[in-house]
Amino acid sequence: MTFATWIAPDANAGVGVAFTDRFGGRSLAPYDSWNLGRRGLDDQVDDNFTILQTALGCDHIAISAQVHGTQVERVDARYPFLGTGTSGEPQADGLITCDPGVALVTRVADCVPVLLADPAAGVIAAAHAGRVGLLAGVIQETVRAMHACGAQTIQAWIGPHICVSCYEVPTAMARDAWEILPATRGVSRQGSEAIDLGEGAAAVLQGERVRVTRCDPCTSCDPRFFSHRRDHGSTGRQAGVIWRENRAGPACC
Repeated sequence: MTFATWIAPDANAGVGVAFTDRFGGRSLAPYDSWNLGRRGLDDQVDDNFTILQTALGCDHIAISAQVHGTQVERVDARYPFLGTGTSGEPQADGLITCDPGVALVTRVADCVPVLLADPAAGVIAAAHAGRVGLLAGVIQETVRAMHACGAQTIQAWIGPHICVSCYEVPTAMARDAWEILPATRGVSRQGSEAIDLGEGAAAVLQGERVRVTRCDPCTSCDPRFFSHRRDHGSTGRQAGVIWRENRAGPACC
């Protein structure tokens, strides 16, 4: 398998950051090949997560049922981790943990994956910020949850998502987004109204006093990635993944 971005924990204050691409898994077309979503449509997803867990060296992987909302779920020993024989992961578009050895996963195919960490406080989080969730405040809710667990100095990584040139939308939809979050204002490749999800996410994070690093090629332009729009909905999901080294750290709230 390969990664679009890989930042090892020992080079990043004990926090690992990764954004996957679509290569190196076991799924067949149209989900080929490292599909980490669409479990009901692709029976190779669990094997693909095993590949991911081996690469990370983490004890547990946490996913959620993403519903384009603002719910943030706390991940601890009671969470229904992958591979533990439990099912029915909670509905949430943000995950947060203070436990080392746990990887948080957010899955996308054009939406914005946002990974966050305060290494000194031992708090990490992952957020799924599509158009609906971004405008509703999922990033702010995730940052708020991190502060509640003691995070103070937060850094974030924005991963691959659809670019403004490819995200042409109806005029009313675009203008509604621009009114809520002016940084999303954009023009498509065709010269019509578009939504800039990356600029919007970055603006929200900066407004929350979060330092931002962008690792965000366009999922629609770049064939390394799954893209819901480019592939007309018949596609898999890549992931943003964040984890801490499995060692003692600050106690969580």
